[in-house]
Amino acid sequence: MDNPRGKDADFVDDEENPELTEEDFARARPFKEVFPSQYEAWKKLGRPPVVTPKVHIGFRLAADVVAGVRATGKGYNARVEKVLREALAKGEL
Repeated sequence: MDNPRGKDADFVDDEENPELTEEDFARARPFKEVFPSQYEAWKKLGRPPVVTPKVHIGFRLAADVVAGVRATGKGYNARVEKVLREALAKGEL
């Protein structure tokens, strides 16, 4: 197939969807300006905010402790949190 635009052979010349010009880009407006109600609805998608979000902290642990905790499998963060809660409740921390 001969391509008058000189593009690679995989290029499909589609008259219904011509390449955008500089004028097209100059006229373009952000989605939220053109469709404000749809933008607001889209912005609300996803996980709802939590009342008490978790807090990220960082501290160092011995490598063998980390390896042992990770070796317990998926969900180890929740299990570590449970152990810490129990220790706090007993006054062990």
